[in-house]
Amino acid sequence: MKYKVGDIVTRKSYNNDTIFKITDIVGDICYLKGLNTRIIADAEVSDLVPYNDKDDVENEEKFEERIKDIVSLNRDDYFYLPGRILHIDGDSDYLNRCLDYYKSNNINAIGINESEETLASNIKNLLEEYKPNIVIITGHDAYYKKNGSYKNSTNFINAVKEARNYESSHDKLIIIAGACQSNYEELIKAGANFASSPKRINIHALDPAIIATKISLLEATKDIDLRDILEKTKYGPSGIGGISTKGTMHVGYPR
Repeated sequence: MKYKVGDIVTRKSYNNDTIFKITDIVGDICYLKGLNTRIIADAEVSDLVPYNDKDDVENEEKFEERIKDIVSLNRDDYFYLPGRILHIDGDSDYLNRCLDYYKSNNINAIGINESEETLASNIKNLLEEYKPNIVIITGHDAYYKKNGSYKNSTNFINAVKEARNYESSHDKLIIIAGACQSNYEELIKAGANFASSPKRINIHALDPAIIATKISLLEATKDIDLRDILEKTKYGPSGIGGISTKGTMHVGYPR
């Protein structure tokens, strides 16, 4: 079968477990990006099959409906100052999707498209410029079982370390880091509050934004319910884990 850039496909060799969009074709090799998960890959044309499963489309719609109103606020009597979010993303499509999600939750987040390779060298300047309460460091990643290496985890880890050099307190700067199959333990050791992926699985494009939104809209005097916030994500604690963290929102009265 002849494919073109933009076609939606799955891979037979992986039991069609992930939905991809074709981003480039060179000879018999198609370059792929997860449609809903933060992963990039490549495959021979012969390994691909067209995707047309309505059940998965319905499941995605149900998930996005479930996370639409993640926090309910009394807007009659009180006013709210949510925590500032700086979302740094290696993928512009995922970034825009997350920015739309923040906007739907009335959060004025700042989005920066930054390649994974330059994250560590540029993050300090971005933090100094925007002074966020919450920073997301994400993009694409992958775990290669054959040699135990990662595509971009080292870049994420180094960026987290630079962010922690800028602000050492886990309460003053909340860091959410990683992408699909990232080195969860090392990201937490480097200073992240939340990171992917405990079970080295793919995560949803919106998962980092879900965590950030929940923290942004929780009062600064309250602790996050870890189990509750992780269960809001697509794959729960298998995809993202974290440490006890306070909210970042200030509440005012009267409105």
